[in-house]
Amino acid sequence: MPVRSVHRATSANLEQTWTRAGMNSAALGSVTSVIGRIPILDVEPAVDCGRRPARAVAGETFQVSATIFREGHGLVNAAAVLRDPRGGTGGRAARPFAGGLGGSSPLIYMRELAPGTDRWGTDVTVTGEGVWRFHVEAWGDPIASWHHDAAIKIPAGQDVELMLAEGALLFERAARRIPQPPGAARPAAARAALRALVATLRDRGLAPWDRLEAAEEAGIAAILRRWPLREMVSRSRPLTVQADRERALYGSWYEFFPRSEGVQIDPMGRRAPTSGTLRTAAKRLDAIAGMGFDVVYLPPVHPIGTTFRKGRNNTLNAADGDPGSPWAIGSPDGGHDAIHPGLGTMDDFDAFVARTRELGMEVALDFALQASPDHPWVTKHPEWFTTRADGSIAYAENPPKKYQDIYPLNFDNDPEGIYAEILRILRQWMEHGVRIFRVDNPHTKPLRFWERLLGEIRGTDPDVLFLAEAFTRPAMMHTLAKIGFHQSYTYFTWRNGAQELEEYMEELSGEAAAYMRPNFFANTPDILNEYLQHGGVPAFKIRAVLAAMLSPTWGIYSGYELCENVPIRPGSEEYMDSEKYQYRPRDWEAAARDGVGIADYITELNRIRRAHPALHRLRNLRFHGVDQPGFLCFSKRVADVPSGAQDDTVLVVANLDPYQVREATVWLDLPALGVDRELIVTDELTGESYRWGHANYVRLDPATRPAHVFSVTPLQ
Repeated sequence: MPVRSVHRATSANLEQTWTRAGMNSAALGSVTSVIGRIPILDVEPAVDCGRRPARAVAGETFQVSATIFREGHGLVNAAAVLRDPRGGTGGRAARPFAGGLGGSSPLIYMRELAPGTDRWGTDVTVTGEGVWRFHVEAWGDPIASWHHDAAIKIPAGQDVELMLAEGALLFERAARRIPQPPGAARPAAARAALRALVATLRDRGLAPWDRLEAAEEAGIAAILRRWPLREMVSRSRPLTVQADRERALYGSWYEFFPRSEGVQIDPMGRRAPTSGTLRTAAKRLDAIAGMGFDVVYLPPVHPIGTTFRKGRNNTLNAADGDPGSPWAIGSPDGGHDAIHPGLGTMDDFDAFVARTRELGMEVALDFALQASPDHPWVTKHPEWFTTRADGSIAYAENPPKKYQDIYPLNFDNDPEGIYAEILRILRQWMEHGVRIFRVDNPHTKPLRFWERLLGEIRGTDPDVLFLAEAFTRPAMMHTLAKIGFHQSYTYFTWRNGAQELEEYMEELSGEAAAYMRPNFFANTPDILNEYLQHGGVPAFKIRAVLAAMLSPTWGIYSGYELCENVPIRPGSEEYMDSEKYQYRPRDWEAAARDGVGIADYITELNRIRRAHPALHRLRNLRFHGVDQPGFLCFSKRVADVPSGAQDDTVLVVANLDPYQVREATVWLDLPALGVDRELIVTDELTGESYRWGHANYVRLDPATRPAHVFSVTPLQ
């Protein structure tokens, strides 16, 4: 039965009301509605006050909350109503009410989150992709108010028969409110049960406390849960949630340069290197899949310009055979819609994508909106660039850094022309199997351009995902997420201490999780953090554990598994012999044979991630107390495992000091783990099990075991 708010007012009626109270229309301003009889305030999740949809993925659970109260002492109740993209009640409560009645009630009951705060909430789950809608309904609960008063008065002998008579009237009303569809057995049985209760309440031959106890039976509570008696119903305005496919939230990324795989270099330097190709790079895919990665991310694969081409270590003069930066896109061989001749052909690219899919992975392609001086756009559309006072085209700069081999686009001269060309290029690569794009420096382009472009792609291809590579100010990063980017790079790379990690993760998994999904890359071709430069192999393991366990999506750039850590100079985050400017062949077979690196460790982390649904989520992150500052302890738990078998809980304890053994006591928040008193924790990396309680001793040696990754089992 549809529920409608009984408190509505047109602006005309409202003006009449206020005019009678002594206010004229000029004083009304923009008031167009009145607050509900049961106020519903600050409904969450609401992005930009509800102007934009909140974000989720199919199968994800999130909390709907609101501030709800009423005048006087009467009790209230509240529920969320979740509508699927077809308008039906396809969502579900994360913890359904076990009343035993079933049915298709759209109400997902809320609870007061903390006594006395008037903040109500409930966990709901969107079960499919598309745009979902939800609102909150609140109402006066006369039967709950009666129960409260009767439980006080009847034992005290106050107004005993009057209270029971009033209760009988309320349950009679509740019985009449139950719908009567023909042939429906459950509603008929519910009405009969309530009418039997009414008779019991009026039976003076029974003791008053027995009659009161009959009204408190679980079966009666279940009936009222399914068909509540509601007064003064108020309804919040509807809000939306965009549910994407799961890869928007969960995945493991691996970045590598195809030209370095299979490159042939003359050790004597007598002839120029021969680039690796997409065909030779495809041979690396089996090893990447073997480490458990889901997404293979490629830097730009387009022709590279020669004008102002950068040489080794970003020098201004390229030597013979230097391949240049892949981000200097465009040459006489083509632009953003072409393949670099040294890498092969479009057929080779298609074969690479096909092989990736055969191995259960996806291709993410770099999408960099800039051009080399040799790009066809420069001659065909010079108006797409910025001309300086001397008539030259302005190259990219981020003082003191200069990128003479790159011309940034100027979106103000011909925005429609640029938009049409960029849309065409995107759709071309989508037709060749690319469904994920890593967007280079989106914060240097107009936000309205991205909002329009991503909205148009979503309208036709909602499975296509965009990662914002925007290491910039928080306001810009958050706004890019709000206007349509599915994932975001973050400041994780520079958060290495326990306190700063905890504070940052509480931000990302809290309010920001309604619209911003983090992608934790432990390193990139641009970023070799100081922590990795000096911490040795333990530092690489620690950062991998943190990235893989804290965030549903994480990634590494090729060479991380070999613990490559040499910067170009002290104090710099740039790699020595950066692969951005030269070929970098790696002897993977020798590394595996000699046991160099942490590929096996990374493989285990990805295995654990796949095995535990709790690690596929962000909003379920909880931190636990540790009495030493060099430790971090956190957990993730899902109580609605798709198989329905049991809760899934993962507990991580990490020593963040890569140099020395540390000891600590870990203080667990047991309710956050779904445990009452004690639990069995099993280290997924070693197989060792321990019996833990509230306080637990931990000793971690970064040289052998920098972290515990526990699965949690309540002690029976």
